[in-house]
Amino acid sequence: MATKLIAPRPGEGVEELTIVSWLKQVGDHVDEFESVVELETDKVVTEFPSPISGTLLRIDVPAGDSVRVGDSMGVVGEPGESLDESAEKPAPAVKAEETPVEKVELEKPVAAEKPSTNSTFLSPLVRKMLDEHHLDPESIQGTGSGGRITKQDVEAYLSSPRKEAAVLPQPRREEKPQPTKAAPVPTDIPGVLIPHTSSRRQIAARMLDSVMTSPHVLTVMEVDMSRVLAHRKANKDKFAADGINLTLTAYFIAALAMALSDHKTINATWTDEGLFTYSDVNVGMAVALGEGGLIVPVVKQVQNLSLKGIASQVNSLAERARSRKLTPDDVRGGTFTLTNHGTAGSLFAMPIINQPQLGILGTGAMQKRAVVITDENGSDSIAIRPMVYLSLVFDHRAIDGESGDNFLAEVKKILENWTD
Repeated sequence: MATKLIAPRPGEGVEELTIVSWLKQVGDHVDEFESVVELETDKVVTEFPSPISGTLLRIDVPAGDSVRVGDSMGVVGEPGESLDESAEKPAPAVKAEETPVEKVELEKPVAAEKPSTNSTFLSPLVRKMLDEHHLDPESIQGTGSGGRITKQDVEAYLSSPRKEAAVLPQPRREEKPQPTKAAPVPTDIPGVLIPHTSSRRQIAARMLDSVMTSPHVLTVMEVDMSRVLAHRKANKDKFAADGINLTLTAYFIAALAMALSDHKTINATWTDEGLFTYSDVNVGMAVALGEGGLIVPVVKQVQNLSLKGIASQVNSLAERARSRKLTPDDVRGGTFTLTNHGTAGSLFAMPIINQPQLGILGTGAMQKRAVVITDENGSDSIAIRPMVYLSLVFDHRAIDGESGDNFLAEVKKILENWTD
C-alpha cells in the first residue's frame, strides 16, 4: 500500500506552498517521521516528514514549483511496488490540520478527468493579481497541477506582450496605476541570467503591491539616545545573567508599543468601510537573511510585555529566523513594522509599508554628533550625544502629516526620556 505525501496547510488562509528542495530522491529509503521535503510559505521554510517508513516511489512536484494545499507532492511505499494511473490522479483537496496525510490503496487504472478550465482553482494571491491587472484567467496558460494558474504564470504573462482579449473590462471604481512592464532579457549585451528565487519573487510581488496600494509619506526625526544607552549599560549584565541579550531593538519596540497604544489610528488597517483599529500591538521586526532577502517575525501583544519580555522575544525570533526555524505563525499578525536599515551605516531611508499595515519605522545608524543642548534655565551649550534618525513611512490615505509627526514625536520623547 502506498501513501501520498499531501501538502499541508501551515496556517489560516494559506492555499499554496513552494517546494524548496527534496531531501530524498526517488528510490531512497525513508524512515517514519523522517523529513522528506522542504516547504516554503511566507518565506518560512519547514520540513515535511514521511508518515510511514518505506521508499520514495515518486515525486509529483519538483523543487522550485508550487503545490496546492491538499495535493500530492509524492508517494512513499514498498520497494518495487507497482504504481498505476490511480496513483497519478491528484488527491482531493483536504484540510491538512484535519487529515495531515492520506493513505491510498492502489486500484485498477482509471482515467483522470481533465479540468474544464485552468481557473478551476485560483489561490487568493493569484486571484488578487488577476483582479489588479484586469486579466482574464482563461487567457493565461497554467503550469500548475491540472493546468492550475500559479503566481509565476501571472508574473510571466505580465512580463510578455499581452493580447487585448486577455484584459477584462475595467470596473467603475477608482483604479490603481498599472506597473511598468518588466524589461526583456537583453540579447545584445553579454551577461548571465540569475534566476529569481521563490523568496525574491515573493518580496518583489509584495513590494510592488504595497506601493501600488497606498500612498507612502516619509517623515524623519533625530533622537538623542543618551538615556537609553545609560539604561542599557546599567542593565545589560542583569539581562545576560538570565540568558537575554538586551539589544536596542527591544527599546525601539517598547517605545513603539507605548506610542501605538496612544495613537490607535496608526495601529490599524485601512478598509473601504472604515479604519479597523487593533486591540493588540504586534510589532514585526525585519531580520536580514543575506542572499535570502529578509523576513519579518512578529513580537505579539507587546503592550503586555516588559522590556525583559520584549528582549527575550527579540532574541528568540531573530535566532530562529536566521536558522530557518520560524513557523508560519511567527510571521503573521503584525500591526506595525520596525526595520533597522542602519547596520551598514545608512542614516535614514524610506522603507516600504508591510501591507495591510499603515506604517513602518526605520532606524538609522547611531552616531556621536555635536548638538545644541538647552538646559532648564534656557542656556544653550554644545555637547556630544549619540544620535539616531528615525524614518517613519505611513499610509497617507489614513494618516495625515500632522498625525504622523505627532506619533513620531511621541516615540522620540519616550526614547529621550527613558526611565525604569
